[in-house]
Amino acid sequence: MNTKAFSLALFTVLIWGSSFAAIRVSLQEGYGAGQLVLVRFVIASALFLVYALWPGTKFRLPRKGDIVSILTLGWIGISVYHLCVTFGMETISAGTAGMLIGSGPIFTALIAVIVLKERLTPLGWLGLGIGFIGIVLIAFGAAGASLTLNNGALLVLIAAFATSVFFVFQKNLLTRYTAIELTAYFTWAGTLPFFIFSPGIFTTLQNASLEAHLSTLYVGIFPAAIAYVTWSMALSLSNASSVASMIYLEPAIAILVAWIWLHELPTSLSLIGGVIAISGVLIVNVLSRKSQRMHSSRTVESS
Repeated sequence: MNTKAFSLALFTVLIWGSSFAAIRVSLQEGYGAGQLVLVRFVIASALFLVYALWPGTKFRLPRKGDIVSILTLGWIGISVYHLCVTFGMETISAGTAGMLIGSGPIFTALIAVIVLKERLTPLGWLGLGIGFIGIVLIAFGAAGASLTLNNGALLVLIAAFATSVFFVFQKNLLTRYTAIELTAYFTWAGTLPFFIFSPGIFTTLQNASLEAHLSTLYVGIFPAAIAYVTWSMALSLSNASSVASMIYLEPAIAILVAWIWLHELPTSLSLIGGVIAISGVLIVNVLSRKSQRMHSSRTVESS
């Protein structure tokens, strides 16, 4: 991964990592989960609309053949992901949510194996197994002392899978559109389903605290708009697996911000699961790939 792609991906992950605490604040201070996703993505959609209509801006319309793909990925990567994360965080901590989302590269590797027919070494499969154990521990740890699967943790796991699908399949579209064009299309498509939460929105806006409004404004401008653009830019400059590996940092950022801002930490079981899950992801994406490259080099030399 080149320096520019690394910088863009790092900036994105820092912003996304901070979003979990901000979402938690909005939920605690007056916003319902549905109203929160609606308001933050109306803000993001408005920002992209202003950009697209700004005099002198070259903003191309999508090709007819790409519309279905754009709509589908927008619904998966924006609608499904953010609904699951936001509703899931009604019952789990910001740090735990961050760790579960940090398991995304494991799902990305599985999708690559199934859909893109990529091959994993035995070390890679071992890493997937270890990562899966870590995810299970995080999910059960979200329920506290009882080993029962928390509904919130299950929703966030669905979100992690959805965003992995989103990352893998948008790569092809980035060859035909700029990062900001594609992110705008995804955002507009993904915002449409959120309007089912519009009843009662004005009551929510009146009753929510100032901190909730500021937090919602923050997640609408930065994680929902700017960070998605910088992530798409990073994807356009490097391969998806290398960029996705930066998500390893997201759980640590989420836990740190939640600790400073909300004074909350995940359970011990979730923290242990987080370490195990990240270890599994590193085995899949670092050690496994290194082993594969060494094997390929030896094969070339022997021939």
